[in-house]
Formats: sequence, structure tokens, C-alpha cells
Amino acid sequence: MAFRVAIIGCGGIAGGYDMDRFDPNHPLTHAGALARHSGFSITVCVDPDRERATRFASRWGISETLPDAAKLLERAEGLDTVVICSPTSHHGVDLDVALRMRPRLVVCEKPITLSYETSRYWVERFAAEGIPLLVNHTRRWAPDIVRLVEEIRSGGRGELRSISGVYNKGLMNNGSHMVDLIRMFVDGCDVIGVGNPVHDHFPHDPSVPFMLRSRDGIPITVNTSHAADYALFELELFTSTGTVRMEAGGMRFRERSVVDSDEFPGYRVLGADRVASGEYRGAMAAMVDNQYRFLTTGQRLACDGGTALDTQRLCAAIKMAA
Repeated sequence: MAFRVAIIGCGGIAGGYDMDRFDPNHPLTHAGALARHSGFSITVCVDPDRERATRFASRWGISETLPDAAKLLERAEGLDTVVICSPTSHHGVDLDVALRMRPRLVVCEKPITLSYETSRYWVERFAAEGIPLLVNHTRRWAPDIVRLVEEIRSGGRGELRSISGVYNKGLMNNGSHMVDLIRMFVDGCDVIGVGNPVHDHFPHDPSVPFMLRSRDGIPITVNTSHAADYALFELELFTSTGTVRMEAGGMRFRERSVVDSDEFPGYRVLGADRVASGEYRGAMAAMVDNQYRFLTTGQRLACDGGTALDTQRLCAAIKMAA
């Protein structure tokens, strides 16, 4: 029997990005990834925009639509999983509904809420009630990034020397993904400097350049660009054996290895680029598979409420410093 799912919010990440271009092998959304998995059945979706909810339900074969998450409490049929994809400003209301429904798992888009203190309240509430909470910092499930993290942390690429990144479209929006990605490679970051905030998309969520230092003293610098120009989310790792750069949000990787210089005897330099396609398109499917294995075998969630809260704590420190 498939686990019954409710999706709250019918926008882009909920299923909209897959409405027209859906590739069943590489879904980009919750609905797309859930629809391809035989272990789940989306039984109801919630959105105050009736037309959008109707289109969403038709596209994903959902039998019931509701205008308000509170209506879920009136349903006779129980639900196993609740997926919260509503605007972040509404997450608190939807988390309250989900907690009262007592499903086996709640999945929430990041950030949990706009405030670190409020997010901590909800993480503690869910823990006290024994309701597992998964938070979608998507690159926690990207297969090639997971492998790269293992290689870096095991010393398979030599010593990690420094990290450099660039993002746009808001510190809490894309910036939180950047902070979480950095935290996958290093432990215990402190904020050592920030630059001027750039209001490039969201009025209350500027992009902020920042500098961090890991517990091991690894320097980390992250700059910003302007979201009105183009989308940008890239990270480069500098190690003792070369460099690896994640480009286009994880859709492409560029690597260079150390070689002997042809021009200057005795010098070692970086060789030619090697470019490969990334596996970011596999992240959402891997996330849903993680949910299924959690529900059936107790597999650890790759990003739970505590993990996401640690990321938001660092984002809050960057915002405060700015």
C-alpha cells in the first residue's frame, strides 16, 4: 500500500516546474518525484488559488483539492506524509496544521520560517511530539555532491585549502542553500566578515556577501551578483591536488588537477579544465527515496529539522552582522 501524501501549496517547487517539461527520470519538484515513486500516492493538494489547485490536481492525478490547510483536519481519511510548499511566511500556520494531523513524516521547504527563533520553536515542537521533520536543502541529496563530500572529508582529494562561492536572490532563499552546501564540506563555521546587502529580488531578503572560517581554520568567501541579471549559484573548492567547481547550481562540474609547468621548470600549476554534467537533476528523486526508506526501514533523513536549524542559525548571524 502506498503512503498517502498531502501537498500544501501548488507553486513551482511543489510541481509547477515539472508541469510542462516533466522528465520522469529527473523530476525537479516534490509532485514530480512523488508521482514516479510507487511507494507514494498524492491524495490531496491545498492552495487558495482554486484555478491553480485544479490545474495542479489534474496534472498529477490528485483526486481532492482544498483551499486551506486547516481543511485537512476535517478529512476522515488519514495521511502519512504532509509536504509544505507554501510561501515561507505561511509555514508557521501550515506546520501547526501538520503537527495536529500527526502524520508519519512532515516535509517542509526551506527556510522553515523567516525567523531563526521561530524556526527553533517549530523544530523543538516537532521533536517533543515525536513527528519527524525533513527540510528540503536539495543538494543534501544530489548524488555527485554527496560523493564529493565523502571524498573531501576522507582526504581523497588531498587537503582542503579554501572555498569560494557566489549566489544571488536572497540570503534566506538561495543564500541558505549556499550556507548549507558549505556546511556539508566543513565543520563549525564562524562569521568573520560581511559586505553590503544587495536588494536584488526580495524586499526583505537581500543577498549578503560574507566570509566564514571553519573550525579547522579553512577560509570561506562568498560573493553576490544581481538576480535581475541572471541566476547564479556556484561553489569552488581548492585542495592540495587541484580544484573542483560546481556551476549552474550543480548542473555542471569543472575540475583542474595539478601538473608540472611546461613553461617554468620546478613549478606546479593547474592543468586544463575537465567538464562534466552534474547530477543535480537526481536530487529530488533521491530525496523522495530517502523519505520512503525512512518510513520503511528507518534510514536517516539527510536533512532534518536540526540540520536545517543549524544552517539558519549561521544565516541569521550573517544577517545580523550585515
